[in-house]
Amino acid sequence: MAFAGGGRLAAAVSRSGGLGLIGGGYGDPAWLEAQFRAAHGHAVGVGFITWSLRKSPSLLTDVLVHKPAAVMLSFGDPRPFAAEVRAAGARLICQCQDMEHVMDAVDVGADAVVAQGAEAGGHGKLRGAISFIPEAADYIRATAPDTLLLAAGGFADGRGLAAALMLGADGVLMGTRLWASSEALVHPRHHAAIIETDGDGTIRTRVADIARQLPWPRGFTARIRRNAFTDRWHGREEELESKVSAEAPRYRTAFAEGDPENTGVWFGEAAGLIRSIEPAEAIVERITAEALACLKRYS
Repeated sequence: MAFAGGGRLAAAVSRSGGLGLIGGGYGDPAWLEAQFRAAHGHAVGVGFITWSLRKSPSLLTDVLVHKPAAVMLSFGDPRPFAAEVRAAGARLICQCQDMEHVMDAVDVGADAVVAQGAEAGGHGKLRGAISFIPEAADYIRATAPDTLLLAAGGFADGRGLAAALMLGADGVLMGTRLWASSEALVHPRHHAAIIETDGDGTIRTRVADIARQLPWPRGFTARIRRNAFTDRWHGREEELESKVSAEAPRYRTAFAEGDPENTGVWFGEAAGLIRSIEPAEAIVERITAEALACLKRYS
């Protein structure tokens, strides 16, 4: 969760029994330093957008000084960074959006693989979680049985966690539900927007990346809230590209002001399951208890 998943949120998740991740995103050295300080020494991990990290590989070297428990790499080949992650004593997590990615993660010896369905907020591809997770589970069981599998994409309550376990995952990676936490670095107006939005209120699109002038690789789109910005530009991507010199500053200003209508608001289909902004520890503890109750009910 680039820009939203800071050290305070990561520490809260880790305190409650999960593994919190600092969202390293595109890489800002000063911001990353500040967020590791905000984690106050708790065992947390960090995630990077891999294709962007390749432009500034020293970011990884700098972060590993903080001894993160894990490094998650997403949206690119993890091979250039795997050895350095391991040498620092961190676990390697690879987030995957299709079976080719899963095979690459196993090949590089990832400690954990995340099967990310298209329901997820932010960037991803087209696989739906309900078939992707068991397919990934079967492959990992046959080729790398000691590798953990985590499910992502639409998981926001105990029912989802229990379902992911039944599909063959060892746990879940939650984004949207923790984006909607009091520790997340999210503008209050964007938090208000997720409470007002149901699961039909998001869209997969390229328009936010065009407005931000970020060169995302072909095949990846972002799931964001459907709003005036997406209504105006989705399907008119070439026109947006031609006007980006004027539109990019408007987008950035709207984001800084927390405008929920004229910028990207970064959450997924799990919005329809979220009714309030709560502390992360309460969220994790409740989801764990709900999942245990579900599993006991059907055992």
